[in-house]
Amino acid sequence: MTGLVSALRSLAVTGAAVLLACAGAVASPAAAVPEPRAPREFVALDAVDRTILREMRYTTAHNFVGEPVDGYRQPLCVLTRPAAEGLRRAQRRLLARGYTLKVYDCYRPQRAVDHFVRWAGDLADERMKAEFYPLVAKERLFADGYIAERSGHSRGSTVDLTVVRLPAARTRPYVPGEELTSCSGPRAERFPDSSVDMGTGYDCFDTLSHTEDPRITGAQRANRQLLKGVLEAEGFVNLPEEWWHFTFRPEPFPSTYFDFPVARRSVAGH
Repeated sequence: MTGLVSALRSLAVTGAAVLLACAGAVASPAAAVPEPRAPREFVALDAVDRTILREMRYTTAHNFVGEPVDGYRQPLCVLTRPAAEGLRRAQRRLLARGYTLKVYDCYRPQRAVDHFVRWAGDLADERMKAEFYPLVAKERLFADGYIAERSGHSRGSTVDLTVVRLPAARTRPYVPGEELTSCSGPRAERFPDSSVDMGTGYDCFDTLSHTEDPRITGAQRANRQLLKGVLEAEGFVNLPEEWWHFTFRPEPFPSTYFDFPVARRSVAGH
């Protein structure tokens, strides 16, 4: 009888231990999935050239979405090394003429593009319309090619940028909720930007943003040609619909769309 009681007690203790172990397994958080990192061919632009200015719009609310965009963790320009080195060479050309480059966007994660697509589908959200697409109906953004489900930026060799005359002034911070003015209006009426006058603001959804639009003349046209000329000399190709958009050729990743976040840790050690 004594042996039977001891065996039952042992079984009870073992069962309790198993239950506690199971409870602990359920209570433990799931193992975190590590964020993807950039291939070694990617670098932070400031590791290649620290003189190029940065105004990374998608980490802020001053963009056509009106809020920081998914995947932009830090105001950092990340590019493939050949593209970054091409910008360094172009910068040397401009510095000799009293100008500097300023980048607005570089590598763009696929999750950011997905954010744009969700935003474009929400026709009720027009908080930034008055500045970025005052003359375009939001339901036309896909059909007119302003928004797409894939972006060349996600391949890592495309950059949005402008030219700033030296000594460079700082662009004042955007205040969410402030009164907006059209990106295609006269320079004195647009949001103030340290850039030379390119005829429109950055990310302006308007045909006036086409690099060779005939309505752009005089100093505005000369400024666009200055940017285009120095970049083409270093292997970049302009997207005709956007004066600010250039892709380095040949691209190291011509058909790969990456989704690692824009953050220093994504390229740490490269």
